[in-house]
Amino acid sequence: MSEEHSAHNYHPLPIVVAEADGAWLTDVEGNRYLDMLAAYSAVNFGHGNPRLLAAARRQLDRVTLVSRAFEHDQFGPFVTELAELCGKDMVLPMNSGAEAVETALKTARKWGYEVRGVPADQANIITFEGNFHGRTTTIISFSTDPDAKESYGPYTPGFRTVPYGDVDALKAAMDDLTVGVLIEPIQGEAGVNVPPSGFLRAVRELCTASGALMIADEIQSGLGRTGTTFAVEHEGVVPDVYILGKALGGGIMPVSAVVADADVLGVFKPGQHGSTFGGNPLACAIGREVIAILRTGEYQERSRTLGAHLHERLGALPGDVVREVRGRGLWAGVELAGLARPVSERLMGLGVLAKETHETTIRLAPPLVVSREDLDWALDRLEIALKD
Repeated sequence: MSEEHSAHNYHPLPIVVAEADGAWLTDVEGNRYLDMLAAYSAVNFGHGNPRLLAAARRQLDRVTLVSRAFEHDQFGPFVTELAELCGKDMVLPMNSGAEAVETALKTARKWGYEVRGVPADQANIITFEGNFHGRTTTIISFSTDPDAKESYGPYTPGFRTVPYGDVDALKAAMDDLTVGVLIEPIQGEAGVNVPPSGFLRAVRELCTASGALMIADEIQSGLGRTGTTFAVEHEGVVPDVYILGKALGGGIMPVSAVVADADVLGVFKPGQHGSTFGGNPLACAIGREVIAILRTGEYQERSRTLGAHLHERLGALPGDVVREVRGRGLWAGVELAGLARPVSERLMGLGVLAKETHETTIRLAPPLVVSREDLDWALDRLEIALKD
């Protein structure tokens, strides 16, 4: 049915999921699979997490949507708790990750004009090759992925794109009209690309020196995935703006947010930006429970310890088959000598679900609740799949 009536904008593996629990999925025929993708990090805390489901059910019985025309009793606590988690003053809640990125871009431009004094319509924002920040017309305008960009022009101006990890190129691209540098601390869609050591610190220093905002897109890398609450913490960096999403909704619904200090987000006045569903009661109730879970540090520690084991095992894979292993925590990109799609399909046949990207890379990102035994079981099957 989906093949006939759905637009073919995805190429999913041939499985139809019916149920999920923890790190495991069950298809319509009763076959079980270990989830090694976690919905691109949206299910960091496991499928059917009891705490998150309980929070959602409590709120479902009360109120789910009032729009931002009225206040509700979950909104104030949610934005306060998320601001505290990030060490910032203000939160602007949205729904999808792309909405949050768009919000951050608008924030940087508005801040540049009204606070920095950049002449009207002359602001530029620096982005990086290999980026993936969403699929809106503006966002794909600075994409370097032909699949994401081609045939959607004319494109939105105002962006300069430089090689990821190249400090000199970034410095050369920045000028008095640069209002922001938008960066993924680890590039997920590009194949879990980790920047060179010290690069994030250099971005922070250049932004500080030039007066531009450092905008960290932590939609995939944040909220425990890499062994810290935010991936920028690996270099001791604090951005001016956090963009959050995916795991913030607990795998239950889309929840995203832009988080920054009052001198940045304070540029918005009533009527200048908004979303009917952004910051709705159900989203806020779920998001508050996600924040409470992260405060314990349990999932960050699981990602650190199990991630070290994951990368140790991946590093031992045969070099004639695996060209490179990249990543941090429970997040890895396995660069293969050949095509990755057949390996994904063989893994599915062995009871493990992972997904390829850019033809030659397998991405691994299990829910952070995965056990060491189950992780080893999946890695054993990856070794088998690579031999076929």
